[in-house]
Amino acid sequence: MNQILVGSRINYTVNSPTTFLLNVSVAKNEHQSTTNESIEIYPYHKVEECAVGPLGNHLLRMTADPGELTIQYQATVELHASEVDSTDLCEVDYENLPADVLSFLNPSRYCESDKLYRFAGEEFGELVPGYSRVTAICNWTYEHLTYTPGSTGPTTTACDVLLQRTGVCRDYAHVAISLCRAMGIPARYVSGYAVKLQPPDFHGFFEAYLSGEWFLFDATRLAPVGGFVRIGTGRDAADVAFATLRGDAQSTGMEVWANGQDANDHLLDPENVVTAVSSA
Repeated sequence: MNQILVGSRINYTVNSPTTFLLNVSVAKNEHQSTTNESIEIYPYHKVEECAVGPLGNHLLRMTADPGELTIQYQATVELHASEVDSTDLCEVDYENLPADVLSFLNPSRYCESDKLYRFAGEEFGELVPGYSRVTAICNWTYEHLTYTPGSTGPTTTACDVLLQRTGVCRDYAHVAISLCRAMGIPARYVSGYAVKLQPPDFHGFFEAYLSGEWFLFDATRLAPVGGFVRIGTGRDAADVAFATLRGDAQSTGMEVWANGQDANDHLLDPENVVTAVSSA
């Protein structure tokens, strides 16, 4: 178990009445629990809590009047990630996949896996199935893309990124998810906080379904998966944007933090590449 202090502070200038759908609060499940959790809005606005989508992502909805607006969230997270030996993890045959996992084999808004079947087969088809093949997909993504802030936008897809060979964390996740799905491995997008991420920000990573569980992966290699705190889960980033606005408002600043309290936690060791971690 590791205790992690997470939070975010987002500033906006609101020009006309605007409704915000915020995806910044920590998900609660058997692996994650919170204490000292708070959401503060300056000036005060009433906030509605919403469970959205089939995975029950916890979102906050509010409507703000014109003026300056600050949204601050913070929590202490008790992270009880499940750890197993990665060499024991196998891919699950299609006919044995649970019904609720099947949709994560399909192409989605940002993950056009149906366009990548041949490419994925040529690159990864001869590799040993299982955790090592997903790791190979992450390695390929890391080695063939350049991490460049500001290089992609809200309409950039995995295929776009493969052509331009540059992107940010969400793009790395979309490419890896698409390649996994093209190989018949269910994969889904996760947004969250990440210990040791530099510079600190909301992070996008992914999960692959192996041996009956969802396991965490990050093709950017920017932070250890053992320090990932889940916010939301979906088919791709379209399902878990940290803020969706209807109205006229501009972001004027953002600060994000995730600080692990146990400096000796082996899951936060970037050299630990043999332990598979699940927090679903």
